[in-house]
Amino acid sequence: MINRLDTASRDFDDALERLIHWDDPTRREVEESVARVLGDVRKRGDAALLDYTARFDGVAAPAVDALRIDAGMLSDCRQRLPEPQAEALVTAARRIRRYHELQLQQGGAFEYEDGLGNRLGQRLAPLARVGVYVPGGQAAYPSTVLMTVIPARVAGVREVAVTVPAPNGERNEHVLAALDIAGVDEVFAIGGAQAIAALAFGTETVARVDKIVGPGGAHVAAAKRQVFGPVGIDSIAGPSEVLIVADGSVPVHWTVLDMFSQSEHDAAAQALLLCPDADYLDAVAERMTTALPEMARARIIGASLGARGALIRTRDLDEAVAIANRVAPEHLQLAVADPEALLPKVRNAGAIFLGGYSAEVFGDYSAGPSHVLPTFGTARYASPLGVADFLKRSSVVRIGRRGVRELAQTAAAIAEAEGLRAHALAALARLDES
Repeated sequence: MINRLDTASRDFDDALERLIHWDDPTRREVEESVARVLGDVRKRGDAALLDYTARFDGVAAPAVDALRIDAGMLSDCRQRLPEPQAEALVTAARRIRRYHELQLQQGGAFEYEDGLGNRLGQRLAPLARVGVYVPGGQAAYPSTVLMTVIPARVAGVREVAVTVPAPNGERNEHVLAALDIAGVDEVFAIGGAQAIAALAFGTETVARVDKIVGPGGAHVAAAKRQVFGPVGIDSIAGPSEVLIVADGSVPVHWTVLDMFSQSEHDAAAQALLLCPDADYLDAVAERMTTALPEMARARIIGASLGARGALIRTRDLDEAVAIANRVAPEHLQLAVADPEALLPKVRNAGAIFLGGYSAEVFGDYSAGPSHVLPTFGTARYASPLGVADFLKRSSVVRIGRRGVRELAQTAAAIAEAEGLRAHALAALARLDES
């Protein structure tokens, strides 16, 4: 059922564009629905949160405080988990924290003295309060808790508030245990656009935040888009993507599972395999046919591969990497014998996995870097979520008596050219005392 393309075909460019293009036909309806929710939460606060939580999650609560998940419940959930599962979360958290601590140590703060004796520099300061949205409509994602909260904590964010939907009142113990391991200040069992509204605008119970991070469905994405400005956001998340560049050296069943694992997210997810070896592509297609019925989410995988997946024969590996740069995928696997030779040619990718053992699934859970990555081709200019997303930069300028003369003359000349006389006078006034 998967699409087959060949770069040698005359219509390849058009076919590829149709495949990677994604336009949600319900977007206008979603945007209008979200706008109503945002406006209502902004106007009615807690009362609107309670109404929407009852309507969308099937949970009737007497007050928003009843939706607050306290630290004791998080700890209890952690204690109840089977030891291997709890240890897996702790191990993943340790690796994620170490990776992001190294990001912080590389730093962006600096100071220097110019030839005039003036001191210039930049200081970093963490955001005061961050809101994290953890999706939970179709599945539970304890990994997203670790991948979003830990970088914020490493950056030094003072308060981390989390919202996570609890459909029909079901609170996932793995998610709550991960929240305990990551360390959060507040958790509310609220989802959807109403959760984004509460974080962005604040209500009687939920304090507003400085920035909202974390992936979500169409309504969450639309809400984040609409609240941007009064509050910061990380990105607008789209369907998950993987593009695999292969040379036939990686076992066929590994590649099939790598494509299945991406496609099982949802029917809109995309998995592309680019390879110059036609026999390898044939073997992958055959293995997909026999392996798909064994998958628990076979229907979703089949729908994803049929609509947006493809096996693409390329002339060579260089052409495959060139197409990868054009697609700018969320995840790029270089499943080749010598991935280091191709790496310098990669310009656009959210996360790059080198060699057959470096499956994308390790990036999802346990390697260390955050799995919150740019989608929709935004890897052309956007980056993975990291410590820097929770830090703000301030320029620092200290001008001394000795160094002011040259700077004042320069500033005044430019200000006069711009017709800003008071600017010029403010600069020149410093010369009277120097």
